[in-house]
Amino acid sequence: MNKVVTLDEALNHIKSGMTIAVGGFLGCGTPHTIINALAKKGVKDLTLICNDTAYVDFGTGKLIVNKQIKTLYASHIGTNKETGNQMNAGELEVHLNPQGTLAERLRAAGTGLGGFLTPTGVGTPIEEGKEKMEIDGKTYLLEKPLKADVALILGHKVDKKGNIVYRGATRNFNPLMALAADLVIVEAENLVEVGEISPDDVETPGMLVDYIVVGGDK
Repeated sequence: MNKVVTLDEALNHIKSGMTIAVGGFLGCGTPHTIINALAKKGVKDLTLICNDTAYVDFGTGKLIVNKQIKTLYASHIGTNKETGNQMNAGELEVHLNPQGTLAERLRAAGTGLGGFLTPTGVGTPIEEGKEKMEIDGKTYLLEKPLKADVALILGHKVDKKGNIVYRGATRNFNPLMALAADLVIVEAENLVEVGEISPDDVETPGMLVDYIVVGGDK
C-alpha cells in the first residue's frame, strides 16, 4: 500500500462532526501544512483533542477562530483569547484536563485500557461528574480513555512505510495522538526511503500510520 498521498487526499478523510487529535505544544510539533489546509476546508462541528489551542493566528488556534470546533479537550487555553471568548459565550464546549491526565487518557485509549486512577484533581472542579474511588485510604478519580477518529501529527523524518523520528521537543503529544486514533495522518518534514531510518531510532512505528503528507509549513 502506498501511504504517501496528496494534501487534498488526506483531508478527504476528515468529515464534519469527527473527533480529531492534533499533536503539538503551542504550535511546536503541530502539522501546520495540514492544519492550515483544514482551516480553509468547510468541515465543522469538530471535536478537537490537543494540548492547547496555540494562538489566534497559529496552529490549532486557526480552527478555533473559524468556529470549526464544537467541543475541545485540552490542558490550557490561556494563549488564545478567542477560545476563552467562545467558551464564555457558550459557543464552545471546553473540557480542561491536567496535562498528565490528558496524556494518560490518550494512552489508555491507545492501549485498550478502560481508564486509570489518579489523585490529580481531587477536591477541585476537575472531579465534577467523575467517579471517585478510595484505595488504602486515598481518594482517586477514574479518568476514562480519550479516543479520536483521526490523528494529525508531525514527524521530522518519515519513511515511506510511515516509521517516524521526531526532533527534540516536537515529539510532545504526537506519539500519544498516533496511539489514540482510528486513522493517523502524519505530515513529514523530510520523507525518506524505507531503510534510511534505523529501527533503533523509530519513535512511532509505521504500523500505526495510515497516510503520509509531505509538508513542513509553519
